[in-house]
Amino acid sequence: MTRPVVVLRPEPGNAETAARLAAFGLEVVRLPLFAVAPVEWTPPASDTADAILITSANAIRHGGVGLGELKHLPVVAVGEATAQAARAAGFAVTLVGNRDAAAAAAVARAAGFDRLLHLSGRDRVAVGGEGVVVYASEEIAIPPEAIDALTGSVALLHSARAARRFEALVGAGRWSICIAALSPVIAAVAGSGWESVAAADAPTDAALVALAAPLAH
Repeated sequence: MTRPVVVLRPEPGNAETAARLAAFGLEVVRLPLFAVAPVEWTPPASDTADAILITSANAIRHGGVGLGELKHLPVVAVGEATAQAARAAGFAVTLVGNRDAAAAAAVARAAGFDRLLHLSGRDRVAVGGEGVVVYASEEIAIPPEAIDALTGSVALLHSARAARRFEALVGAGRWSICIAALSPVIAAVAGSGWESVAAADAPTDAALVALAAPLAH
């Protein structure tokens, strides 16, 4: 008997993760906690930054026409998926971090990019430099019965914000749920009391799915 695997990330990533899980023959429950939408923003003056820090492909997906004014700047991306999205949009990716925003920013500064422009979501983690919000993740209402149905499942956590909300939604029923987190930081945010908590070896969706697959069997 296998456990269902719950995908909590927003679309379109939710569908991508679900497809990876289905390739393992796993039962998938798609329950996005947030919906991502663009926000109005104004690109800063082009001479105020040495490089752009992009921590999520959502910044490219929802950045809109303002991105066109910044394509002369090199991009520091967190994760290969983000880097691929930036390249597809016409940006030159100079560095790709494989951990988190803070680590990528540190590598960028070591490489001489002292003035980073962070294109981010509304709930960004400050890593120094100038930050511009280009998208927002808004909560989706989740009925209690949907949470009750997750007993005995494996839940995938792609962000600290998702970890906090999922912890609040599940409450005392967490004892039967296994957590698979994208990073040790996200795993720590999820808290204790779950059946088990594990973090992926690398902050990629493929690594997270690989972690979840044996937990589900």
